[in-house]
Amino acid sequence: MFYKFIEAYAPRGFKGIDRNDALVLELEDLTENNNQFFFAADIIQIKINFTSNRSIQIIGVEPNEISPYHFLEATHPDDIQRHGLARAKLFSLAMELFIAEKGTALLSANLKVRNSEGGYSNHLIQCYLFYSALPIKTVYLIQIHTDIESFKKSKNAYHYYVGNDLSNFRYPDEELLNIGNPLSDREFEIVKLIATGLSSEQVAAQLFLSIHTINTHRGNILTKTGFNTISELIIDFQKRGLL
Repeated sequence: MFYKFIEAYAPRGFKGIDRNDALVLELEDLTENNNQFFFAADIIQIKINFTSNRSIQIIGVEPNEISPYHFLEATHPDDIQRHGLARAKLFSLAMELFIAEKGTALLSANLKVRNSEGGYSNHLIQCYLFYSALPIKTVYLIQIHTDIESFKKSKNAYHYYVGNDLSNFRYPDEELLNIGNPLSDREFEIVKLIATGLSSEQVAAQLFLSIHTINTHRGNILTKTGFNTISELIIDFQKRGLL
């Protein structure tokens, strides 16, 4: 149904959309049943052109008031760094599509976002990017927020996907949510510290762990990810926007 929405409204830049249009009403019903809201934006101009009605129920912001600021400001402090990395990767993907003047891309991640009641809920945020020459040359973004607070916890530290497999642009299920960072929070913390240039001894001292424990974690990290060295893993994580 979102592809129908794109087909119908992308040629006009997602502007001037009649909220009483049958397709829009159908999407509003779907997202209400799925505990979602979505928006359409021109990511090159960094401008949101349409937001569905349920933004007020999900994050407590009226559709006509939504801006990129709201999503950054409402992110839980524990997830703000990951949000920043994902945001940077999103803009990088958009520029690649804009320069190529073609293509699509998908980025999705889960973040804790402040809800309409002032608490925090776990959200799956799915970002579908596509180049369009109409009405102007730009890259559009369809971003869907799904409240997954009641879903079964992922086996990975968190969900993260970036790529071109558009089969992953769907309502979340266990298989989709288990795509992501396979490392535990502690293992990922160690990788981040090594990426800053710290040695195993320095990491051990900073985390108040023994060098033996750090080396054991390093071995487990390589086993889980399939890389031969931590350096290779860091390069891959940086390329994918995880570091």
